[in-house]
Amino acid sequence: MGQVRRVDATPAAVAMLRSLTAAHGPLMIHQSGGCCDGSSPMCYPRGEFLVGDEDVLLGVLDLDDPASLADPTAWADPDRPVGRAEPAPARGRQAGDGPAGVTVPVYIGGAQFAYWSHTRLTIDLVPGRGGGFSLEAPEGYRFLTRSRLFTEDETEALDAAGPPHRGPLTTPEPTR
Repeated sequence: MGQVRRVDATPAAVAMLRSLTAAHGPLMIHQSGGCCDGSSPMCYPRGEFLVGDEDVLLGVLDLDDPASLADPTAWADPDRPVGRAEPAPARGRQAGDGPAGVTVPVYIGGAQFAYWSHTRLTIDLVPGRGGGFSLEAPEGYRFLTRSRLFTEDETEALDAAGPPHRGPLTTPEPTR
């Protein structure tokens, strides 16, 4: 088994992240801990959200790497057609997609990670209004986190790899 990812993204979320990167520059996502923003993944320009020493780096999405894309069958809701909220082409780079070589680090608060450490998180995109400070909100969409339990093999691989990085990275690289 290759390296197990703790986070991935749907094609719709990747398309939105490419568009937001073209408009705002390098981005990061922080999986919110609840309260006012309702446990939503919040997208910010890198450097505008201060990552704390206890925040956990779930992974770095490489928007040009197919391995960063979620397998929709792992969490698909039968009542929601996969890809319904795609604002841009789902796969493959096309003119106007934004810059190539884009990476987006994804963090979660340390206390919240304790509850979600046994799950793979998938960043998705759905129509609607999200958190007021998240960059996708004015576009009429919101990021949404879906989850599935890790398999026994995935859990063993993660345990063998050791704990994930805590605190900010200076130059995040894609996890492969």
